[in-house]
Amino acid sequence: MANRVVLAEDNYIAREGIGQLLGELGNVELVAVCSDLDSLLAAVESERPDVVVTDIRMPPTGTDEGIRAAATLRETHPRIGVVILSQHDDPAYALALLESGSEGRAYLLKERVHDREQLASAVDEVARGGSVIDAKIVESLVRARSRSESSPLAELTARERDVLAEIATGKSNAAIAESLVLTKRAVEKHINAIFMKLGLAQADDVSKRVKATLIFLAEGTPAGHA
Repeated sequence: MANRVVLAEDNYIAREGIGQLLGELGNVELVAVCSDLDSLLAAVESERPDVVVTDIRMPPTGTDEGIRAAATLRETHPRIGVVILSQHDDPAYALALLESGSEGRAYLLKERVHDREQLASAVDEVARGGSVIDAKIVESLVRARSRSESSPLAELTARERDVLAEIATGKSNAAIAESLVLTKRAVEKHINAIFMKLGLAQADDVSKRVKATLIFLAEGTPAGHA
């Protein structure tokens, strides 16, 4: 069954392009297209979608409407997934999105939108209650933290860092194994080692792993990176 999706984007050209792309995805039924925060929230009430795909900045203020919409929906319609599309790879935006909970939330850079497989996967993942964070944001956080000699990241092996980046983008153990050409058992061993070194051993499910990893990576990040 296709996921019912509401799209919100204030730029006409971008709205038409993303709408066409969503309409071509086999897992999406595009039920409404909006251009501002108020019309987005009204469409949610009338259409009751499974997922909202929204720009991060829209009228009325053009600042963080997408993130505010996600926070509002967490309270009013907690089962609706939200995919934020943004031009900004500043990790602070991703962390703000996850502040009210990581379940059913995704943060993708607009430069990735034309990757149909990634967009379709993000829609499916948030509809199931999972989390997806753009790999570019994770990579910038890992690089920033790795430069600190006191960071536990310095204790990770190169392979463990690869696995950590995959974890933080929301992938399951099976997906990580396929991506890195490892066995599932090897992935499990790497993850156990990573979370022991980072003090995150109690973060069990995928959504919690995403949030815990991002928060850990963002703590103490040099100015300009968060």
